[in-house]
Amino acid sequence: MKQRDRRPSFDEWAPVTALGKKVKNREITDIDDILSKGLRILEPEIVEMLLPDLDSELLLTGQAKGKFGGGKRRVFKQTQKKTAEGNKPRFATVAVVGDNDGHVGIGFGKSKDTVPAREKATKQAKLNVIKIKRGCGSWECGCKEPHSIPFRVFGKSSSVEVTLLPAPKGNGIVAEKEVKKVLEKAGIKDIWVNAEGLARNKFNLVKAVEKSLYQLSAIKINDESYLSSLGIIDGSIPKKKAEPEELELKAE
Repeated sequence: MKQRDRRPSFDEWAPVTALGKKVKNREITDIDDILSKGLRILEPEIVEMLLPDLDSELLLTGQAKGKFGGGKRRVFKQTQKKTAEGNKPRFATVAVVGDNDGHVGIGFGKSKDTVPAREKATKQAKLNVIKIKRGCGSWECGCKEPHSIPFRVFGKSSSVEVTLLPAPKGNGIVAEKEVKKVLEKAGIKDIWVNAEGLARNKFNLVKAVEKSLYQLSAIKINDESYLSSLGIIDGSIPKKKAEPEELELKAE
């Protein structure tokens, strides 16, 4: 379920961290500079300002109960605790944010009500934003374009084991629906996802995918020939500069 959140304007935001102050003073204008240095982001406004095209969505990780709506997927997972005062419900949800161009974040939120749980998950997802490597790692392709991932990565959470495999161009994202949403937010267009274990537990499934994406982000490659042969790009795709002829046409 896609959601719209009100973002503060640049003038309304009052940063409290040194990194936030540098972002507001425009000393830092690219989020990749922050992520490359491994600096910790403590304010979600930093991500909102540096990634204006960021989109957020809640994943269908819960399941409705009841005679008529039972079994239907929903964004909140509800649990209850038996106490002397009665049943105390709690809600948990998972949010994913991304710019569809190499940046993605996943957050988990729990609360006694649905709105605080949603806000916690969305905020945590923004603080967990990472940049991933994309490329053409499939032996069936070789187009040297960043439409897939450059190599196989693995992630595990509880009994769920997830393996992300490079796929040829045009293959699409072959994965479970909620996993597909995460990979689309990251800007991946072609990939195979193999899940083993109790994959119907969506929380563990998403956590395993998150760990595999962290692995994809953490691996460092220094061989320039390897980078060029697989078309590997770390983060956003560089924008092409307009040619002089195009600028003249726009001016006319």
